[in-house]
This record gives sequence, structure tokens and C-alpha cells, in this order.
Amino acid sequence: MTKLTLVSTRDHPLQPLVEAALANELRSLEAGIQRTEPRLSEFEQKHQMSTAEFVVRYENDELPETLEFAEWIGEHRLLARLREKAEMVREIRFAD
Repeated sequence: MTKLTLVSTRDHPLQPLVEAALANELRSLEAGIQRTEPRLSEFEQKHQMSTAEFVVRYENDELPETLEFAEWIGEHRLLARLREKAEMVREIRFAD
């Protein structure tokens, strides 16, 4: 568990400001996820394979190096990072 302590020289409470910033970050991450998922679906439909199967085949050098496949693997990795970051933001709690 990581702890963070914030100190301000002002009298205004920080928690509402931090909560709003976290909510904005989560909205941004979720929007990125919503944009990326359909892109992966398009690749899957076009190539008649799941992204999971594609990743295995791509990483085993069973597929040619093409710009489209590079985009597909990039979208897959982006989605994984977005989901990981969103989960981290969702798990943040304020200590009493």
C-alpha cells in the first residue's frame, strides 16, 4: 500500500479538489477505453481472429510485419495500460 500526504498553505480542504481531479482522470481513461475497444473489434472482424489469438501469433512471429498489425498490437497494449491505470484510480481511497 502506498500512502500520500498532501499539505496546503491555504485553509481550503484539499480532498474535494483531489477527488475532482481523480474523477476527471477516470473519465479520460474510460473514454480512451471506449475508443480503443471498437478499434480492436474492427481488427478482429477483418482478420477473423480474436485479439488474444493475434497477440500469441504476433509474438511468436507467425504473422508478417505490417503497419496494420503494428497498429493492432499497439491498440492492444494501449487498452491494457488504460485499464490498468483506470483500476488504479478506482482503488484510491482517502484515509480518515
